[in-house]
Amino acid sequence: MSDGNGAVPILQVENLKKYYPVRGGVMGRKIGDVRAVDGVSFSVREGETMGLVGESGCGKSTLARALLRLEDPTDGTVLFEGNDIATASKQDLFQLRRDLQIIFQDPYSSLNPRMTVGEIVREPLLVHGVGSKEEQVRKVRDLLETVGLSGDVIERYPHEFSGGQRQRVGIARALALEPKLVVADEPVSALDVSVQSQVLNLMMRLQKERGLTYIFVSHDLSVVEHVSDTLAIMYLGRIVEHGPVDAIYGRPAHPYTRALLEAVPVPDPKQRRVSVPLEGEAPSPVSPPAGCPFHPRCPFAIEACKAAVPALEPVGAKVVDGQAEHFAACIRQGEI
Repeated sequence: MSDGNGAVPILQVENLKKYYPVRGGVMGRKIGDVRAVDGVSFSVREGETMGLVGESGCGKSTLARALLRLEDPTDGTVLFEGNDIATASKQDLFQLRRDLQIIFQDPYSSLNPRMTVGEIVREPLLVHGVGSKEEQVRKVRDLLETVGLSGDVIERYPHEFSGGQRQRVGIARALALEPKLVVADEPVSALDVSVQSQVLNLMMRLQKERGLTYIFVSHDLSVVEHVSDTLAIMYLGRIVEHGPVDAIYGRPAHPYTRALLEAVPVPDPKQRRVSVPLEGEAPSPVSPPAGCPFHPRCPFAIEACKAAVPALEPVGAKVVDGQAEHFAACIRQGEI
């Protein structure tokens, strides 16, 4: 299946679900499920960055981990270059891991404090048997210099570095096996604002130099706008809007997307926004509301919103190669 630009996507996700059982009672019987990811579908083209955005608890980090089989999906398919990661055998998954890597949110807890930086970055090469010891050490030094660190820090430990430097080590480790797809799970949220821009610029440079494809998970819409080509908005385990960044920022079609964008601070005090505040909190993923999961908080909800879960439908009339690019899951998308 091709995407809106006529190219075969490097990653295709169809109806992906990840449920966690809830147990209770004396016998510990299953009494329900936490629907962390509930029927997510999207595709990513080679060389692009897809931003994945939503409030805390919406399921975006669980989705990111399920894409790499760090969490076993409950159902659905995850096709990477035609190979289904969700059902791959242990041996096939081991081979696929060379092309699929992750950058974690916390650059301290994701690095083993008992290993030197050189050992941390070299570990993927050892596990996959890439090169001789001399070649591995040389590559580690090159990787550290590529991410803006001196090759001489190879014998130092993670606690000797700042947060931004530790995240650079994490990026170097993710690049060690020369992957094609990198999932970045809130890679700058734990860093100071000045350091965030440095790390983001580094990631964008590496993408251009190495032809990387990114899935960039974040709750910060201003950061995502800076780095992404397409954007997927998640709410309560589902994608409620998906499309090009310019279209979503310029013409959001889902009330939840509008609320998120209106909450972004404007640096100019002379500019004022007329925003529609959200009321209440997100429902429990154990017992989501009937119909549209957003309707209890939506200022535009009508009675029909309680009847059925809306599907992602094309927004507007713009198409590329006969296919729509912008989608939203809202029965009132043309009215609000």
